[in-house]
Amino acid sequence: MRERTFGRTGVSVPVVGQGTWNMEHDDVRSCVAAIRRGLDLGMTHVDTAELYGSGTVEEIVAEAIDGRREGVFLVSKVVPENASRRGTLRHCEESLRRLRTDHLDCYLLHWPGRHPIEGTVTAFRELVRDGKIRAWGVSNFDESELDELLEIADADEVACNQVLYHLEERAIEHAVVPFCEAQGIALVGYSPFGSGRFPTPQSEGGRALAIIAEDRGVTARQVALAFLTRHACTFAIPKASRVAHVEENAGAGDLVLTDGEIARLDEAFPRGPRRRGVPTL
Repeated sequence: MRERTFGRTGVSVPVVGQGTWNMEHDDVRSCVAAIRRGLDLGMTHVDTAELYGSGTVEEIVAEAIDGRREGVFLVSKVVPENASRRGTLRHCEESLRRLRTDHLDCYLLHWPGRHPIEGTVTAFRELVRDGKIRAWGVSNFDESELDELLEIADADEVACNQVLYHLEERAIEHAVVPFCEAQGIALVGYSPFGSGRFPTPQSEGGRALAIIAEDRGVTARQVALAFLTRHACTFAIPKASRVAHVEENAGAGDLVLTDGEIARLDEAFPRGPRRRGVPTL
């Protein structure tokens, strides 16, 4: 499994990790087995949030990583309505309780909200000071919002920005990816398969994926993950609630596409025009 440094944290993290959004709708035993298998295969970056199942998914993750916490890069998020200074501190404690751990490796603001970001950043700094989190970052921020954040925080404090990123939604490549690369911020792409809208084999993009996959002896989804993690700052966190799916995802960890393969996919899945803000589901 390829690894790269996660922003300016100095921590090496696998390029393909494990997302858990919507896992509350899946069989718990299957989810736990899938996460554990992912850890076995080197997918030690596990991402969750208090929002997911109103905390239920954090409890699933806790069961999955029980006895293996030190080998996991564990991330959770606070929703904006809870992200005042005092609210962030309180809700971090609640996430720690559900996850059955004494610290998070990274804690994120889930998206920009009504509470002044200064209060959230102050809380993050307090949590770092107290050893409750080792790093912090944001999610669903565009380049202008990141720029505003860096007016009150140093670039080496902002570990990552987590955003929607898949083959048919590449708008972040216009400005968000370059911004993160320039500032040393990790960019974590969620829903890398488009949340059920993965290109069909009959589509132009699907055919391009199939040709590359056949040539390389891999699957189309593995090719997609390799494409999305081709930048020096990018990571992907596909969700898998079945062992077979997590094994397929892990197979992308060592796949590096050639320039020609990247060019073919770039043509088959055009970035489209630059848009204001970042895309969300």
